[in-house]
Amino acid sequence: MTHAFNGAIARILLRYGAGALTSWGLGNQLARDPDIVNLAATGIGISIAAGTEIFYKVAKRNGWKL
Repeated sequence: MTHAFNGAIARILLRYGAGALTSWGLGNQLARDPDIVNLAATGIGISIAAGTEIFYKVAKRNGWKL
């Protein structure tokens, strides 16, 4: 049982490590492109606004005091 658990942890760590190494190089390339930066900033702003509205609807539906 412990051997399978250790194998699962190793796979997860390797997967996240590979993702971090890939995104490190890709992130530097994307950060230099002003169009991508503007698109990301717009997407983040829209996500925050949508998240706020969703939270408000959930709070209102559940009778939470805000």
